[in-house]
This record gives sequence, C-alpha cells and structure tokens, in this order.
Amino acid sequence: MNDLVDSEKKSWATAVRTTLRHTIDTIEPPDVLVLVLVALLVGVGTGFGTVVFVRLLEQIRLLAGRTQEGVGDTAGLLLAMGVAGLVVGYMVSRWAPEAKGHGVPEVMEAVALRGGRIRARVAAVKVLASAITIGTGGSAGREGPIVQTGAALGSTIGQLLHFSGARVRTLVACGAAAGIAATFNAPIAGVIFALEVILGSFTARYFGTVVISAVAAAITAQALLGEKQAFAVPAYPFQPAETPVYILLGILAALVAVLFIRTLYFVEGIFDEWQLFPALKTAVGMLLTAGVALLLPGGGNVLGPGLNFIGEAIAQDFSMALWLMVVLLFAKLAATCFTLGSGNSGGVFAPSLFMGAVLGGIVGSIGHALWPEVVVNPGAYAIVGMAAVFSGAARAPITAVLIVFEMSGDYKLILPLMLSTVIATFLAEHLFAESIYTYKLRLRGITLQRGRDMDLMQSLRVGEAMTKNPRLVHMNMRVTQLELVLQQTHSHSFPVVDDASKLVGMVSISDYERALEAGDVAALQVSDIATMGNLLLAYEDEPLSDAVQRLALRGVNKMPVVTHQQPDRVVGVIRREDIVKAYNLALARRSRRQLYEGVENLEHAEDLEFVELIIEADGMAANHTLAAVAHHLPTECVLVSVQREHQLIIPHGDTLFQPGDVVNCFVRRRDKAQLRACLVGEAPKVLADEGGGK
Repeated sequence: MNDLVDSEKKSWATAVRTTLRHTIDTIEPPDVLVLVLVALLVGVGTGFGTVVFVRLLEQIRLLAGRTQEGVGDTAGLLLAMGVAGLVVGYMVSRWAPEAKGHGVPEVMEAVALRGGRIRARVAAVKVLASAITIGTGGSAGREGPIVQTGAALGSTIGQLLHFSGARVRTLVACGAAAGIAATFNAPIAGVIFALEVILGSFTARYFGTVVISAVAAAITAQALLGEKQAFAVPAYPFQPAETPVYILLGILAALVAVLFIRTLYFVEGIFDEWQLFPALKTAVGMLLTAGVALLLPGGGNVLGPGLNFIGEAIAQDFSMALWLMVVLLFAKLAATCFTLGSGNSGGVFAPSLFMGAVLGGIVGSIGHALWPEVVVNPGAYAIVGMAAVFSGAARAPITAVLIVFEMSGDYKLILPLMLSTVIATFLAEHLFAESIYTYKLRLRGITLQRGRDMDLMQSLRVGEAMTKNPRLVHMNMRVTQLELVLQQTHSHSFPVVDDASKLVGMVSISDYERALEAGDVAALQVSDIATMGNLLLAYEDEPLSDAVQRLALRGVNKMPVVTHQQPDRVVGVIRREDIVKAYNLALARRSRRQLYEGVENLEHAEDLEFVELIIEADGMAANHTLAAVAHHLPTECVLVSVQREHQLIIPHGDTLFQPGDVVNCFVRRRDKAQLRACLVGEAPKVLADEGGGK
C-alpha cells in the first residue's frame, strides 16, 4: 500500500514538474523588455528581502538583550553568542556552505566560473545565519548577506526562466546592486559596486538593468523602513593646506586594509586546520569576539556592524581619547577576524568602514593637536578614512567614494575622498596584489582579472591535482630494501621521513643507481644516498602554475606537497602525470566557459537561443546514443557539446548520453519545448531496444 502511495506521489510530482517546464517554455523570448521586467522584480524582491533581514535582526537583538537581562550582562553575552555560533555553524555546514563568511567571493566565483548559477537555498540560509550572527553581537556587516541574497534571487529567477548564462550573470549583478542600494540607501554606489566588483566590467549592456534593479530596491526599502542617511554629517569644509594630511591618511589606510586582509585569512586558515565540528568552530569564534568586547576598554562598541557608534562619533567630531581610538581600531580588527574567520556569516563592508572611521579619527585628532589652524575637524578625516580603508581592502575606489558620499550626503569632501581613496587603492595593491574578495578565490586556485578567470593552470590548486597518501620511506631504511620498494611500486622517487614522520629528504632511483656505481650498498641507509634538506616543495593551497614553474626550474619529476601550517608533513606528491591530468581538467573548464561566452552574440540572432539541458536518469535520452534519439529532435537544432564531470565532449552519432550530462544546444525558440521533451522527457518504448555506443 505504501509503495502504491509513493508511486502516486512520484507520478504527481513528475506531472507537476513537466507542466511547469511546459509553462516556462511557452513564455515569450527573454528580449530586452522581459529582462528589464525581471530586473525590476529582482530589485523589488531584494528590497523586501532587506526589510525582512532588518526586522529579523531587530528581533534577534531583542532576544539577545533579554538573555543578558535574565542571566547578567557578561554571562548573557557569552551565552547568546556561543549558542548563536553553534546554530550558524550547523546551518551553514548542513545546508549551504556558500553562506560561510562574507559571501561576496562566492558571488564573484559564480559569475566568473558558473555562468552566475547560485543555489536558491543560499539566500534563505544566508539571511537567517547572518541575522543570528550580527544580532547576537558578531562583528560583521549587513551588506554581504544582502548582496549574496540578492544575487541568489537574481540567479534563481534567471534559471527558472531558462535564461542564458549572460542574462543570468546580469541578474546576479542586478541582485548585488539592489542589495547595496537597499542596505545603505545608496543606489548609485550599488550600481557601481555590481559593475566594479561583481562583473568587473563597465558596459552599457549591463548598466540599464542594474540601475533599474538598484533603484527598485532602494525605493522598496525606503517605503518600508523610512528614508534616512546612515550618518548625520556636519558641513565639513576642505582647505587645500590639508592635502598632505589626507595623503598621509591614504597611506595609512592602505596599511590597515592590507593588515585586515592578511589577518582575516590567517585566522580563517587556523580555524580551517582545526579538526573540529564546524558548529564548534563558529561557536569558538563568537566567544572570542565576546572576549574582545569584555576584556578591552570600550570593546562593547566593536560588536555588531558598529555603524551607529561611528555615526555618533562623527557627529561629535570624534572627540574621544587617542588611546581609546587605537584600542578600538585593533579591537574591531580582531573581533571581525574571529567572527568571520571562524565561519560565521556576515559582511566585511561595515567593519572596514568602522576601522577607516577610527583611523581617520586618529589622524584627524593628531593633526588637530599639531596644526589646529589647518586640521580643524577630525570628523572630516573619519569620513574620508571610511572610504580609503574600504577601497584599499576591496580595490573598488569608485564604489568607496560614492557609497560614503551617499551615506553622508556631504559633497564638500569629495576632493579629499577621491585623493585618499585612490592613494589607498594603489598602495594596497602594490603591497598585496589580492583584494579581500579575490584573495579568498586565490586560495582556491582561482585568479580573477576584471571578473574573469585569467590563467588556465591557476584555475586549479596543487591539492586538487596531487596524488594523495603517497608511499613514504624511512630515513633509516636499508638501501637493499629501497631496491625492493622501487621494484614493487614502479615509482622513481619517494619522500623521506624521520621517526616523527617529518619530511627530511627525497630519494630517487637516480640516487640508488649512483650508489650502486660507487660500490657495495649493503651497509647503506636511505639517508646516506638521499637528498637531505633544501628540498623543492609544493604547497597544497597554491596555484598549480606556481608548482609547475618550480618543477621546470629544477628539472625534477616529483615534488612533496605540504601545507603552510605544517611544512614538514607530507600530504601528497605532485608528479608530471598529475599535471597533465590537471591540465586536461583546466582545459575542459575553460572550454566550457568559452562556450558560454562565445554564444552570447549568437543569442541575439532572430529566433535563436542557446539552451543547457541536464540529462535525467528517467529521461528519454538517458543511456541512449545521439543516433537513437536523433529522429525525435527538432529539425533545426544543433547539439554543440556535452559536459560530463570534468570532460567536454563534442557529440557525434555514437555518443552515449548518461544521467547527469549537461547538453548545450542551439535551437529555434519555437522548438525549445520539443527539444526539452526529447532530451529530458520520459523515454517512449520505441527507444527501449535502441542505443548502444560509447
């Protein structure tokens, strides 16, 4: 009986899915008007999402406050933040690992490598996890969650409507712009952020839809949350004599930005190395953040985004003790790194603004003490410092200038804003090539330039290509035993370890042959013939291109792979054959990406569309050759490629479709439903005995 019910449920679900697909396929082609309407929908949806996030954040703050009232300030803070860390860690690891940390790098990766495709569940998990993190006191900003949420919304709608990769990427940018616009009431900055950071491209093609989405989000948020600027800023004047001080501020902002980037990912690396359940890591991070707030003077101000505190300080012209500002700067740095480095969810935008404002307050206060007739208002330097530090960290000078200008509404500081921001950006890039967003991708082996993956071999890390669990030999092994190992494994070289399993050398068949030529080897040990010390190493998290260069430089065919945290522990070896396999994988990835890019112009042809279909296990084409299903295909369609895991296949008559294959096709829009029915729909009996192939 239960089997019958389950069968009926499955049939009903299949029918609903087929009906939905047919309905979507009958929608008119996604021309400019449709794209504009969808961008408007993404903007309004992101605006509502921002309102939901803000309201949820308020409720969690109230709950955390009541907890402190019930059990005491210190115990209540520790309890609320510890429990929040446990909940967030479980949610993120269980349902959406992409929601970990500040989120923008994941959006950039989706745009650059996956045609803008983001899972729908990311939005829900990101909103809830970030609200819990920030609402209980985690040092993080609201903008990262809303940017990722808006991007996920745009991606989900684009995928539901079967838009092309180019249009999905555009909608992702629309969602990101809408997130910034709704969060900070800064639509212009939201547009520039999407173009400058997410897409890495300023073109008229994206501009119109992104503007519509940002404006719609800002209007929606204003209508429901009220219209107000983030900071009430006095009318600060600018004197040309202040220029050297603003130059100094730009230089210091670059140093703080680079320190922020390096410290954040250093802490994240430490937490990633811990062999703990993810929820315990995030709980520890939140407790460490609470410790910063409880142990340091004024530490309570570093909890949460901290923008309210900054607004009050600017309104009072940053009239606080110099030592307290220094403490707040480093306390905010530590608290943010503990919160986000441990895997909790939130953004880095607001923390960088906080640190920039405090740095500007320090420079302005010292300048006022030394040259009171020139440096009149320290608060002005706080505003400029916000833009400079954020730009130095994100490498987004135009966004930085515009967002601070829109948040403060003070145009008189636009010249020092531009000057300090550009100096901070250039110097930070000189000191450290990666931004706070791209460095996370670089650690994954992805190097972006203007939003695109730039180097074939940099798209892979050594850890992805290496041979794991390699054969190790002990330094005290007899050379006669080494001979047997060489014969049994057919390997030409091995890492050499000591009694503590620490890497001490490399031994190769060449070393063995030289020892044989020198005389009797019966009394020799591996340590007598091996290369001991000064080894050529590869690191698990570095781009494969760097390891290839070192292999070519020394002319060796194998390197031991270690980690930066434990450079004497072998985690694998990288061989020439591993590099060849990795190259083929990287080539398949690039071919797939070029395929998406190459069809963008063709999609504008009349009545022609590029579609991507996934072969399902119960579909007509599954386990059948192209020749077997060809007579069911539309007359005017071209199957361009089949993506199978890491392999890109050019289809021919004997190509066997397998479940999970991604088929890329050109088809007349009127025939799209027939194509989908053929490749994805249920198989008719006529195909039951057809097929074969390879």
